[in-house]
Amino acid sequence: MNNEFENVQFCVAESGARLDVFVASQCEITRNNAQKLLEKGLVMVDGKAVSKKSFIICQGQNISVSLPPVEMCSAQPQKIDIEVVYEDDDLLVVNKPQGMVVHPAPGNPDKTLVNALMYYCDGRLSSINGVVRPGIVHRIDKDTSGLLVVAKNDEAHNILAQQIKEHSFKRVYNAVVIGAFKESEGRIELPIGRHPVNRKKMAVTQTNSKYAVTNYKTLEIFRGYSLCEFRLETGRTHQIRVHASHLGHPVVADPLYSPLEGKNPFNLVGQCLHARTLGIVHPRTQEYMEFTSPLPTHFEATLEKLRKNYI
Repeated sequence: MNNEFENVQFCVAESGARLDVFVASQCEITRNNAQKLLEKGLVMVDGKAVSKKSFIICQGQNISVSLPPVEMCSAQPQKIDIEVVYEDDDLLVVNKPQGMVVHPAPGNPDKTLVNALMYYCDGRLSSINGVVRPGIVHRIDKDTSGLLVVAKNDEAHNILAQQIKEHSFKRVYNAVVIGAFKESEGRIELPIGRHPVNRKKMAVTQTNSKYAVTNYKTLEIFRGYSLCEFRLETGRTHQIRVHASHLGHPVVADPLYSPLEGKNPFNLVGQCLHARTLGIVHPRTQEYMEFTSPLPTHFEATLEKLRKNYI
């Protein structure tokens, strides 16, 4: 196999999805491109190449995908300022600003967190996710701000990824949402999958979806809005945004899931969502570590406006 290919691996959490749909979702590519990978023998199920696009996957199977190199997605070191909250020989915790993409992808080939990390760490990052996403254990959306842990070596990466899989990885977010939940706190347990029409969106659906759980708590109520805390048990794409929107309380200024058709009284450039608290067990010392990030300026300004003008 050409060593320029990026090999990514996934463990199937739930049975029943088509292989091409699973690959498209996990690799963030079109279904047509996923089918082409199958035809070329670049998708392995438990070590065996599978070309049948309608192959139904089962829980526990290991899926390996060899992604051809994409020039515009090649990550190169770039000197970009990043806020490092904690660092040692195994990992670092960074506070990502709103507007920064985590890793290169079509449409965002550079100036990402990965480009900055490659420069800052001088290439000392885990290799598990290949040349496009070195060190990246988990992601947050471009316009979501807050804390991310980054692995410097493969051993640390595997241990941290296992914590995510076992739901022992603590991730708590703050968000301003439209309206207020009927109950002041609760548990949202609804499956999330690709939107049937808009491929840029996710949706609560029973079709080709994954189990997803979000716990919420209302912290402060304003006239027409509320400040909430969300704690993730699972980490699906756009999970908080999808769950909140599905229940009728989308995150303020969310360009994909808010029903206000672009109305944004707070002059925000994206959803008012911040990854505030991150808790992990250190992969080497086994010590529990917890980090907290203060709300960014745009978030505090939104709250100030609500407290002054909307209560």
